[in-house]
Formats: sequence, C-alpha cells, structure tokens
Amino acid sequence: MNDTTSQPALPDRLSVNPRSPHHVEAVFENDIGIKVNGKERFDVEEYCISEGWVKVPAGKALDRRGQPLLMTVKGTVEAFYR
Repeated sequence: MNDTTSQPALPDRLSVNPRSPHHVEAVFENDIGIKVNGKERFDVEEYCISEGWVKVPAGKALDRRGQPLLMTVKGTVEAFYR
C-alpha cells in the first residue's frame, strides 16, 4: 500500500532528464505512472498536464549529444503514483 502523505505533489510539468529545469529529484523516489488519452505509457521522457502533451523517444535515433530524439504526443495527460 502506498503512503500518500509522505509523497510530494506531482508537478504540472516534469522531466526525466536531470539536466532539464523541470526535473524534480524528490518525485522520482517513488514510482510514477503516466496516462495519455486513457492508456498508460511507460516510455515518457517529459510531460505537461496543463498543455496536454508528453514527449516520448522517436525510435532509436539519437541527437549529437547522445540524447534520444523526442516526439510530442498530444492528448489528455494524467500523472499518478503507483
């Protein structure tokens, strides 16, 4: 069972990349789930609930810094603790 009192509130925008200004380390201490248009996604790199988008890797392609190329998927976004 999850103890929701000790978990920090999920931000409106969150990124997995530690170099991003939207990365919050305290949130990643717990397991997070993301639903887009009612389906749970396991490959989300960044999300924004208010704007309604998530960024996911576009295949195996990498940019010149070795980071995955990201594709934006728009729709209804829900973030939750598992």
